[in-house]
Amino acid sequence: MSALFGPSGNAQRFYDEGHKKTMETFAWLKTNGLDAFEYPAGNGITGSLDTFIALGQEAARQGIRTSFHAPYFISLSGTDPEKRLKSIDYIRKSDEMARALGADILVIHTGSAAKISREDAVALAKDTIFKTLEAIPDSPVAFGLETMGKINQLGTLEEVLDICRMDARLRPVVDFGHMNARARGGLFNTADDYRRVFDAIATKLDPDRANTLHCHFSKIEFTEAGEKRHLTFADTQFGPPFEPLIEAIVKDGLSPRIISESAGTQADDALAMKTYYQSILSAANSPKSID
Repeated sequence: MSALFGPSGNAQRFYDEGHKKTMETFAWLKTNGLDAFEYPAGNGITGSLDTFIALGQEAARQGIRTSFHAPYFISLSGTDPEKRLKSIDYIRKSDEMARALGADILVIHTGSAAKISREDAVALAKDTIFKTLEAIPDSPVAFGLETMGKINQLGTLEEVLDICRMDARLRPVVDFGHMNARARGGLFNTADDYRRVFDAIATKLDPDRANTLHCHFSKIEFTEAGEKRHLTFADTQFGPPFEPLIEAIVKDGLSPRIISESAGTQADDALAMKTYYQSILSAANSPKSID
């Protein structure tokens, strides 16, 4: 297996080139040399079931692997029991649309830890996830819990892995930009820095969930509170750099799916990562391979 690369949502260039409909996305991605797409429903699900079925059929026809991002207003760790029950309903609806799209993973934000202890937030999130797994026992879609970028959000790598230990259907979705922003920069500078994330997943969960990690990548501006806004690869002030990540996955033979969440240039930045991946892979397979 090889690593896969693609954008979250449609890039500005997609529209600049005259495209308007998401149905055109998958052929456009294929033409541009990409092989993955994350459908962003962060602000809510607006398409019908039939629409997602049609999109899924077109994605399959073009050979594009899909994932689905659930609405941002889902809160696994909410203190209001009624709101947490509503979150389960939102996840159920998202799962239905993800299935129709042919997505193999549903990305979910874990929630807030602003007004309660982190231990209590994790306990509430686990309870919500337990009820969700009971409510959706037979879905072929994995539930992906994302690492978050703001200090007051639930979703450090350790917290995500702790929750994911509950069930094999749970998978970490590592957002390297979020992790770097949460650390106020400097977290990822070398291949070994990235390798530690994969090693932690393999050790605390299992090697498969590390080898086939679904992850997000973008450069992100941050403040003392963590994440502020997503940037593009043109930024030179904030990180993290993508090159050491690519070097790590090539050296260790990993096959992640890397979704670019750059601001408007997500397709071009995904392609930049794939191009570098192919060059490093080629060098690694040559007689004079890299260390």
